[in-house]
Amino acid sequence: MSYETLMYFHLLTVVPCVFLGGYLLAARKGGLLHRRIGMVYMLLMSLTALIALLIPAGVGPRFLNHFGYLHLLSFIVIWTVPTALLAAKNGNIKSHQRKMIILYVSAILIAGGFTFFPGRFLHEVFFG
Repeated sequence: MSYETLMYFHLLTVVPCVFLGGYLLAARKGGLLHRRIGMVYMLLMSLTALIALLIPAGVGPRFLNHFGYLHLLSFIVIWTVPTALLAAKNGNIKSHQRKMIILYVSAILIAGGFTFFPGRFLHEVFFG
């Protein structure tokens, strides 16, 4: 797949997560709606992380001629999503909440913020 195609698939999965994750962090917890939206959010975040791993780093140093520093955040997602789900299923709500905050801050706010830096795709879309 081309770089642009991967970027569009990545955006297609991550943009809803900005709003779903924000809603989940702000809304009432534990109900059926929270669980259903949460499952959609976790699925989309997992897909986002997997797609991100396919996108070669375009800015900064590369590892194995493909991966950059932002790819580390994909591994955080790949670890956080299942462990947060298990925490919720096991009744460890504090751990679940902590992991969901880590997920949103690292994968949405930090990674998302970097996408607007010069040389990155969204910087070109919005400012180029």
